[in-house]
Amino acid sequence: MSNGALDFFVLTGFLGSGKTTLLRDFLGHPEAADTAVIVNEAGEIGLDGIVLRESGDDLPIATLANGCVCCQVGSDLAFTIDRLIMAPRPAGAGPLRRIVLETSGLSMPGPVLRTLATLAEHRMRVAVIGTFDLARGSDVATYEEAVAQWAASHRIVATKADLVAPADLADAPSIIAELNPLAEVVATADRGRSVLTAFAPLTAPPRVEIAPVKGNAHPRVAVCLAKPTGEVAYPDVAAWLDNLAGALGERLLRIKGLVQVVESQRPLLIECVGTTFSPPRVFQMNAAPLSGLVIIARDVDEADLHQVAPVGLFELSPWKAPERNGRMLKAEWVA
Repeated sequence: MSNGALDFFVLTGFLGSGKTTLLRDFLGHPEAADTAVIVNEAGEIGLDGIVLRESGDDLPIATLANGCVCCQVGSDLAFTIDRLIMAPRPAGAGPLRRIVLETSGLSMPGPVLRTLATLAEHRMRVAVIGTFDLARGSDVATYEEAVAQWAASHRIVATKADLVAPADLADAPSIIAELNPLAEVVATADRGRSVLTAFAPLTAPPRVEIAPVKGNAHPRVAVCLAKPTGEVAYPDVAAWLDNLAGALGERLLRIKGLVQVVESQRPLLIECVGTTFSPPRVFQMNAAPLSGLVIIARDVDEADLHQVAPVGLFELSPWKAPERNGRMLKAEWVA
């Protein structure tokens, strides 16, 4: 149970910008012992919640499923926050001091902040933490979601510093200032310092003016779930992913998922941003709680994927836009 004012961080950032990695690194620090997490994803499976579970079994996590939180903010978000605040804390853990809502890479923060304004009785200090992917710079500014995320951020954290030249890191504050001159900027090669600073209390009162979202959210973006049709070997999976990237090209925005392959007793975590794939890593669980890949792309033609070789390796769900006006968000408790 919480005792006193809470820091509530809305962790936002475009697809593949390093939100989950940033949060997972923070949760590995002793300073995060008084933290609870809410995860929202655009895909059908709550993979980020499972990845964060690697940080420790005692972490209170809730997932918001069935759509993008920026498009359907219903009572479940408020209910989830209430439940996290009122839940008894583990013996010796101390009171809850911090809640982090990790939004999907397609979420706009405005609707979330307007919902949080209805929870004034909890005296939460609300702030938006945005991520700026140094490997892509401001290239994603062509997406209105990325622009809205940066514009709403009280603090912007430069991520993937290890992948760029020192000069690019040095230029980051001025580039971020052009995107949002009012935001605090965290841009350092010291990973530990960056992680802890990202979730530190703000040094200035947060801004709360958020303009309404106009028009339909991400109308050109679609989500697909690819599930293995049977036992799969890693070389076949690698070939299929390579051919998929070739078929979609720059239209491919993100792939993230767990796949059980015959060569490993544990599932592999597979990720890409655009057509750049991270090296697969063995996921630290004995059995995959799910096996499938969430694929996010824009301007998709379903015919592009039907002939991706090896044909028949994955069963593809119909491509669909992230939920906007359908089902309400559903809260599913991981712990």
